[in-house]
Amino acid sequence: MLSETQSLEGAGGLTLSLEPISVAASLRDQAYVKLRQVIAEADIYHSRNEIRLDEKELTEALGVSRTPIREAMALLQQEGFLRTGSRRGVYILRKTKREIVEMIHMWAALESAAAQLAIQRATDEEIAQLRRMFDDFRDSTPAENIDEYSEANIAFHSAIVRLSKSDVIFDTIKNIFVHVRAIRKMTLPQSDRASRSIVDHMRIIEALETRNSDLAERLVKEHSLDLAAFVEAKCDFLD
Repeated sequence: MLSETQSLEGAGGLTLSLEPISVAASLRDQAYVKLRQVIAEADIYHSRNEIRLDEKELTEALGVSRTPIREAMALLQQEGFLRTGSRRGVYILRKTKREIVEMIHMWAALESAAAQLAIQRATDEEIAQLRRMFDDFRDSTPAENIDEYSEANIAFHSAIVRLSKSDVIFDTIKNIFVHVRAIRKMTLPQSDRASRSIVDHMRIIEALETRNSDLAERLVKEHSLDLAAFVEAKCDFLD
């Protein structure tokens, strides 16, 4: 059994980091969690090249046989994260521009509902944590630390969903999170979107802090719909 992290080199120069899994739980379930995490963290739309997952490399990196890997990949295919290519291999599924725009519209509806519930259910301290996410950017612009800000941006939107304390919303939104996360990361550096993003975030936080449900819902929805409009107008590379 392997004991060290291994890196896999995917198409387009993307590096996927994986650690061996233990035998404490179902190997299939553990492999599923590991592979889903890799997919969630991958820059799926960084280039037009699709990311191929090599079964042999995965078994070596995770330190298990091919059976749990195949079972985990079958589950991920059923959930729409992977597809079997015409050539040998399994690929991380990329969505079309139309599909991405539809996903962002769904995200907008779900996150705005989450914001309303967060106002009802989250404590003042939990909401205050949202503001602290951006402490590192007070003395600099987001564009100066775009990678760090991109991660904070994604964490912010995930936090709003968690503050709703709604398992239904979380379970519904998690399968589109992979693609929306990748698109947010890809588009944030473009057209000064990062600077406008942090302004939007501060306004959303203020609405949550003052328990202004209608305003919070509207601001959260508008923020995501602005992303959908940008993707529709500018992201021709998705076609």
